[in-house]
Amino acid sequence: MTPLSDALAWTVATQALLAFLLGMNVVRLRWKLRIGLGDGAQPAMIRAVRVHANFAEWVPLTLLALLVAELRGVSEPWIGALGLALLLARLGHAYGLSRRSGTSKGRFLGTALTYTVMLLAALLALWG
Repeated sequence: MTPLSDALAWTVATQALLAFLLGMNVVRLRWKLRIGLGDGAQPAMIRAVRVHANFAEWVPLTLLALLVAELRGVSEPWIGALGLALLLARLGHAYGLSRRSGTSKGRFLGTALTYTVMLLAALLALWG
């Protein structure tokens, strides 16, 4: 079996690190605010939980689509570009939503770019 490209490995690793950091932020706030379960109706906790949950809702399937695209022969530059775009998207979304629960430029651009990466990865997985 052919090993995975450096671009895909980098993409998965950076997303795993980001998931870890987002999860640790939730843990940090749980300790700070003394919230064992749920969000305690604390705005900062609500935002941190949603940032982490939104990541968990969108990133895994996007990574799977990138993996399938690569296995179907999509070139490493495409995988790398989409991986970098996904990282920027998720950082923007996390930053925007963690600052305020309403609309923000980071949240909007992060969401739009995440959707775009997911769509492109899915299409490349189909037609690789």
